[in-house]
Amino acid sequence: MSDDRLIVALDVPNVVQGLDLAQRIGDAVSFYKIGLGMLTGGGLALANELKQEHGKRIFLDMKFFDIGATVEAAVRGIAQYDLDFLTVHGDPQVVRAAAEGKRGSDLKILAVTVLTSLDRADLDANLIIPGDIHDITLERAARALEAGADGVIASPQEAAMIRALPQAAGKLIVTPGVRPAGSALGDQKRVATPAQAIGDGANHIVIGRPIWQAADPRAAAQAVLAELAAI
Repeated sequence: MSDDRLIVALDVPNVVQGLDLAQRIGDAVSFYKIGLGMLTGGGLALANELKQEHGKRIFLDMKFFDIGATVEAAVRGIAQYDLDFLTVHGDPQVVRAAAEGKRGSDLKILAVTVLTSLDRADLDANLIIPGDIHDITLERAARALEAGADGVIASPQEAAMIRALPQAAGKLIVTPGVRPAGSALGDQKRVATPAQAIGDGANHIVIGRPIWQAADPRAAAQAVLAELAAI
């Protein structure tokens, strides 16, 4: 089994392309993320197929945000698929509802702190409380974990601070915004290399475009895995 610290984001339009990509990568990768971009293209069907027929672990990145009853119902519906990770926004009331919805299942609820594509200017435009973005991320992580999250989504630049929180003991830290050395940043603004992210306390790193846009996605994934193996 491949090192499941690497989660490859299948950020392609539909289930056909997603399955093709997973087959090209083969047994090099054991953990995949399926997000909103593929939801209308058969994302749930692909998640179920990869889990049940190919033995892969699945991170469903839906970032649920709604009133408590709706979040609870949505999470309860997802839990029946026997997937591994599910994201919700890190607001405490959302996290509490999600924790109730997944009750009795092995699904892990991951709370989104501050999206890795955002910086302070973006927070200002969204009328988010003034202050340092790292401090806000840290406080949101602490509150989400206290509310019952199994872990958090945060940029690798905040991983070490979150890992040091008392609330983070035994919890998961999953970091998008990870870019192998030399990769384009794309729309990510708070990034680190795979080794840096894991070294700073992340349990899993999520990498999308540097792998699925590569001429040889399997080789690109193996290069990341080699970097992780050397830590």
